[in-house]
Amino acid sequence: MAQAVAGALDTRSALVVEAGTGVGKTFAYLVPLLLAGCRALVSTATKSLQDQLFLRDLPRLKAALQVPARIALLKGRGSYLCLHRLEQARESAELTDRWAVRTLAKVEVWAQGTHSGDLAEIEGLDDRSPVIPLVTSTRENCLGGECPQYTACHVVRARREAMGADVVVVNHHLFFADLALRDSGVAELLPTVDAAIFDEAHQLVDAGLQFLGTVLGTGQVIDLARDALASGLAQARGLKPWQELAGAVEHAARDLRLASAGSLRDVRGILKLRWQERGTQPTFVQALKDLGAASQTLAGALGDFEAVGPDFSRLQQRAATVTALCTRFAAETTAGRVRWIDLTAQSARLVESPLDIREMLTEQRRALPKAWIFTSATLGDDDRLSWFTAGTGLEDAQTIRVGSPFDYPSQARLWVPRRFPRPNDAGHPAAVGALAARCAAALGGRTFVLTTTLRVLPLIAEALRTELGRQGLDIEVLVQGSQPRRTLLQQFQDGQRRVLVGSQSFWEGIDVPGDALQCVLIDKLPFPPPNDPLVEARVRQIEERGGNAFNEFFVSETAISLKQGGGRLIRTESDAGLLVVCDPRLVQMPYGTRLRVALPPMTPLAEEADALDWLNLLASKN
Repeated sequence: MAQAVAGALDTRSALVVEAGTGVGKTFAYLVPLLLAGCRALVSTATKSLQDQLFLRDLPRLKAALQVPARIALLKGRGSYLCLHRLEQARESAELTDRWAVRTLAKVEVWAQGTHSGDLAEIEGLDDRSPVIPLVTSTRENCLGGECPQYTACHVVRARREAMGADVVVVNHHLFFADLALRDSGVAELLPTVDAAIFDEAHQLVDAGLQFLGTVLGTGQVIDLARDALASGLAQARGLKPWQELAGAVEHAARDLRLASAGSLRDVRGILKLRWQERGTQPTFVQALKDLGAASQTLAGALGDFEAVGPDFSRLQQRAATVTALCTRFAAETTAGRVRWIDLTAQSARLVESPLDIREMLTEQRRALPKAWIFTSATLGDDDRLSWFTAGTGLEDAQTIRVGSPFDYPSQARLWVPRRFPRPNDAGHPAAVGALAARCAAALGGRTFVLTTTLRVLPLIAEALRTELGRQGLDIEVLVQGSQPRRTLLQQFQDGQRRVLVGSQSFWEGIDVPGDALQCVLIDKLPFPPPNDPLVEARVRQIEERGGNAFNEFFVSETAISLKQGGGRLIRTESDAGLLVVCDPRLVQMPYGTRLRVALPPMTPLAEEADALDWLNLLASKN
């Protein structure tokens, strides 16, 4: 892999590499990059992986290779403390929660000594804390060069350091957000580098679609209303009816969320709704029209005070943007794009997106000749890595597959229970929970249960607890959503007698090496939901050109997801474990062969007794 990367750097060409778990793909692209002396942009999937590259991998390799490369870390503005908004929060924030008050005080103390302003430095800061939006800026509320704290701005300093570095570590969301909005410095950085390297590239398409699309969110509108009210009362009190103006916008946003929900109640997680279900309904059309009118009125009022200060100018632009988005979503969808509504318990997001990132990425490659390198442990189930290359326009790239060095046949077992309720049976979640309890009992915990949907998560967790209780076992069940993901993982690794039940966010990017995790259960084959608006649009696209949507899309997507989930099990050369897929279709249906081949070559087991014997053997060695 390192030789292939070196070749791509030398010829300024495109390379796509699937590298199995344990290959050491991070070093395989960083070593040739550092030795070549190239100026490069390295993008990965998450902020935690960014930190790992910047704080651990790059410094170790620089020292080992004795190269003088300057490295920099660049995140989105939401990761950095905004000094101006910290001042505002100190003066006017209404924090009814005592934990939020303590968190704000903690941020203020930390702010006195930080150099980077990166909130990741604050120990124990919950990503979901309501304080974070109060002390960070967004593209909409940033005052730019007119900010009184501009010279000390942490975002400006981070971008300045990135422009002077040889290797800059970013993340996929930042990369695409900047190409779409030119808001973070990546667009200025990209033309100056010799290479762009994308780790965890299997997440690239989803990240790209998220930011290349157009979004109108009720949350951003409510933030606008509250910011306008605060600035109006602080700097122009009595000159406009700010309560009435801001209240009209916030009320219209909440009406739009209600119109989006329709008769739906008790929404959990993110629910995707077809545009056809809501977009043409009279109540929805009227709510969108009312929001456009309210935001336009607010924009007019704010425009009268632009001379007062930069806050009013930015607020006027934000209100005008909301008005324009309302107009856009009231019009027909353009060709080659799809619309839907993301609904949560608190908000609604109207989304219009392209179907893939082919056009954008091809345009970037054509405009900026350089080495373009993409790597991940899961990029396809054929040698051409078609799942990834077709969606990104990289059919012309060199592709290689590097197998894992792990001895899967001896280290791991795969069991698919044949006599098991089918996934659409009402008793399936309870059966999964009971089976997970039997596996956890054999191991004394050390088990992950991965679910394909949030809906079955509590059902499986409850059945798991019930069965463990029936057996009188003191094994704790940790459930996604009860605490931050980082806390749950830490608790799981710190204590042996624990089972973790998680959905999509635990399927990838989770690394639990050693004997802390020795059994992974997957509730059912992770087929894409057929009623998802984006899925429906892709299916239509395939069928319109005469393709087979089930084989080309559904089976391919499932193979990738299954590889990701199963990949949580064996993380080092000394790991051992059992993968259980609680879906008989994996061994009964014709497409099951293709899905099994996509998994690492684990030794198959036929019966539950064999599976429990294997777990008992592993437990005896712990």
